[in-house]
Amino acid sequence: MNPSQLTNDMGQPIGQEVKNWSPRPLPPCSPMEGQLIRIEPFDIDAHAPALFEAYSTEKTGRNWTNLPYGPFKTLAEYSTHAVELMSGEDPFFHTIIGKADDKPLGVASLMRITPAYGTIEVGHISLSPALQQTPGSTEAMYLMARRVFDELGYRRYEWKCNALNAPSRRAATRLGFTYEGTFRKHLVVKGRNRDTAWYAMTDDDWPQIKANFETWLSPDNFDADGRQIQSLNTLNGEGT
Repeated sequence: MNPSQLTNDMGQPIGQEVKNWSPRPLPPCSPMEGQLIRIEPFDIDAHAPALFEAYSTEKTGRNWTNLPYGPFKTLAEYSTHAVELMSGEDPFFHTIIGKADDKPLGVASLMRITPAYGTIEVGHISLSPALQQTPGSTEAMYLMARRVFDELGYRRYEWKCNALNAPSRRAATRLGFTYEGTFRKHLVVKGRNRDTAWYAMTDDDWPQIKANFETWLSPDNFDADGRQIQSLNTLNGEGT
């Protein structure tokens, strides 16, 4: 039966039953290993100096425009930020480490973690120039989604960004998230209004998205010069 046709004894529409549901586990502290990168829980002593150095190669500060913090002028300033925001359980920050030289190259967090409903969000994504627009950055997002769905059994994985942040919106659709709407006047960030664009993928979407990730990440999808043969946008049905 179509779920939209389900009703209770009084004829009122109700949602489809979620059979054998139980609250999902919290994300573990174990690392996530890929071919190009490794993701592990953020450690201020081990990761903050290298992250600050990696971020400092971008001199304009533009990478921090849509985040509620940054840019940071000194390691001490970044470390204070890390203590205040990046050391808790939610958001649960992870460091993205390049396996070629074992250097931290960026961070992302699992946040708004709601085990009772099986929902979780990826956010606070901050990639250094060395990681941006590389296969490693895509692999990082694949590994985090795989943990959410395959390891932990969550139902819904969210991505939210400033509605004016065109690169983030393009990234969301490229990675397989579906646009669900915009929350107007959602936040005030750095003294400015933020309308927030909401994206998500669900456990129903994941098997095909996972297959698309794995097709794109396969060495067979890159030519001798490292250029992609099929784009992830195309695989996910978003054009070129």
